Amino acid sequence: MRVPPGFLDELRARLPVSEVVGRKVKLIRRGREFVACCPFHNEKTPSFTVNDDKAFFHCFGCGEHGDVIGFVMRHDGLSFPEAIEHCASLAGLTVPQEAPAEREKREKRESISGLMEIAAAYFEGELRSARGAEALDYARRRGLSEETIARWRLGYAPGDGKPLVERLTAAGASEEDLVELGLLRRPDDGRPAYPFFRNRLLFPVGDRRGRVVGFGGRLLSGDGPKYVNSPQTPLFDKGRLLFGYAEARNAAARGHSPIIAEGYMDVLALWQAGFRACVAPLGTALTEDQLALAWRLGPSPVLCFDGDEAGLRAAWRAAERALERLKPDHTVRFAFLPEGEDPDSLLQRGGAETVRDLLGRAETLDAFVWRHEAAARKLEDPAARAGLEAALDAHARRIVDASVSAHFRRQWREAIQERFFARTGTAGRAGPAGRTGTTFRRGAPVRPPSAKPAAATERVLLALILNHPPLYDLFGEQLAEMDFADADDAKLRDCLISHLDSHSGLDSEALASHVAQLGHGAALARLRAPKIMEMAPFAGPGLDDEEAALGWRNYWASVERRSLKSEVRLGARALRDESDERAVSRHRALQRAAGFDDVEP
Repeated sequence: MRVPPGFLDELRARLPVSEVVGRKVKLIRRGREFVACCPFHNEKTPSFTVNDDKAFFHCFGCGEHGDVIGFVMRHDGLSFPEAIEHCASLAGLTVPQEAPAEREKREKRESISGLMEIAAAYFEGELRSARGAEALDYARRRGLSEETIARWRLGYAPGDGKPLVERLTAAGASEEDLVELGLLRRPDDGRPAYPFFRNRLLFPVGDRRGRVVGFGGRLLSGDGPKYVNSPQTPLFDKGRLLFGYAEARNAAARGHSPIIAEGYMDVLALWQAGFRACVAPLGTALTEDQLALAWRLGPSPVLCFDGDEAGLRAAWRAAERALERLKPDHTVRFAFLPEGEDPDSLLQRGGAETVRDLLGRAETLDAFVWRHEAAARKLEDPAARAGLEAALDAHARRIVDASVSAHFRRQWREAIQERFFARTGTAGRAGPAGRTGTTFRRGAPVRPPSAKPAAATERVLLALILNHPPLYDLFGEQLAEMDFADADDAKLRDCLISHLDSHSGLDSEALASHVAQLGHGAALARLRAPKIMEMAPFAGPGLDDEEAALGWRNYWASVERRSLKSEVRLGARALRDESDERAVSRHRALQRAAGFDDVEP
């Protein structure tokens, strides 16, 4: 039975390991994992774990390990085809049959895959020969141990490729096969084919199962690029592979945290120092497929970059790519090496503990995006601050997962409020140009109203969003967090949010028409009542968006102040009945936050 590899990936993604194991074993959740007594050996203390994020089970007692298919095979005594059929039925999938063209392509890949293994063994032998002395000396000078060199199967490609061609020809390869595999290159001018790798230290690149599919080569002397990779072949697609992936997957199963480094030598240095779940892209910016592979190792890999300008640019490209693919509990973090250092030099200078500390202080994705956008602007300028806010909102909109997008938007908007619009407690005093309102400073965060506002207050804020849809990007999160007193107004709010989240550039008339068509005409009419416009003229259609935004902020502050005053009054009442030191301290803190003198119950 031959099953397309893509189907197996889909099957594993659709069928959580815990769902299948839980049918056979009583699982207990512990954090992001499940534990149980192992079904494969007798034990009284649970040592069997199931991790859906990493899609495997593992027993620390007997060593059994595998994915959902492996569990069914081991537990139910099924063959691989039988286990696939069983899992497919649980997932509601039909096992596809391999088409003749796919079978022919697979058989071709299998036949040439064996040639790559022969080539890798040949290069390994050359590294230990007299011709490979320079390459071996280079690897040792870079601090690689004999164990590392052997484990990672480093090799050497000599200038003369004739012995390699002879060995592969004896194994049944044609010149066309070797060109197709990227081991030979045929010039366009009709000259004979020549070896693609010459005078280079070679790093074998494996697929997800560790089978050699290509090479990376480091130039030792002469002209040419410092590093080259195998060209695109039926086996080698550098945008879909990570150097060291099979080794890292095994290490991640043993609890090692995944790290994405920049290059081959970085991976080897980190692996040798004990950071065993380390991988690297193959000389390109991190791709979507590579990020998906990294998330199979763990939900929050650390991307380790050089601290120079090139490293920061590479990190930003990775951040942009990651934003589009974020999902709940899956993110990335960023660690930047001191300028002028690479993992090898840092390890030699400070040891593994220095790197461990660096990784432990890795920056979250939202913090890195903020820092990148803020660094490009002079934030003492209000227009630049508006540009920062707009840029962060644009990044949040790039996140496809609605829940994650909302959380990023909320995080950045709260940071904007905390840094640029925090209250001073002077609400109601004369502001600039004699305008009555709240003055703002950088510092303490603004909280949303903690008590239910009156229906009129709700309708003022709804009317403002309806009449000024562009302000939803600024204030939508605050509106979403409010606990509405009127059920119909709450439904109207949810309808506005849903439509504005999925449609940009709407004007007020188009938004109102859509909401009315969905059955909220009566609620809309209440928003247009004269009383609402008398209470809050800024919410009407007559002002521009900037003036309306200022009105929202001042009105929001006044609502918050009423909520705080209510909370202070309740606290004073509680103190009258029964007081202790903690209650008095909390009451006074609330008074200071609200800017009130003593409030009597």
